Amino acid sequence: METMDVVLTRLDHDFTMIFITTFLLLFFFSTLVKSIKANQRNITYRSVSNLFTPTELSFYHVLKQAVSEKFEIFGKVRIADVIQPGKHLNQKSWRIAFNRIQSKHFDYVICDPETLTIMAIIELDDSSHNAENNSNRDRLVNEVCQSANIRLIRFDTKSAYQVGFVREAIYDVLSSRS
Repeated sequence: METMDVVLTRLDHDFTMIFITTFLLLFFFSTLVKSIKANQRNITYRSVSNLFTPTELSFYHVLKQAVSEKFEIFGKVRIADVIQPGKHLNQKSWRIAFNRIQSKHFDYVICDPETLTIMAIIELDDSSHNAENNSNRDRLVNEVCQSANIRLIRFDTKSAYQVGFVREAIYDVLSSRS
């Protein structure tokens, strides 16, 4: 009989420890969730006053003069909205490839005005493109466009652009292969 009391005491002790541990875990997670929700309520956002930097806007106006009669121009288009990894990839490889492009954008996308078929991608390269992380991004953009068989046209940033030069460079690339 004495051993039964010992067993019951141990079970009672074990049950008490499980109850206390469960209560503490619930309390901890409840506090954590409340803290996360409070932090999310304190997050604020602000609008960006302009879509383009002054240099990008300057080039956009020249680009409009150069090609808007024949093409639609879109700015800051997410790469993953234009190009996606190949369907032949397994799920893991597809996800890795998608993650490489999902948060990057093209400076400008030139499209057919009727169908919005993508005709070319335009990238502006300023001095920051010499930095290694931007150089890696440039290589990725080159690789992605080449793989997807989309024409990529790069222009160095300048304080002023000649409409004729921009038009000629674009039409040369567009007429170079059909």
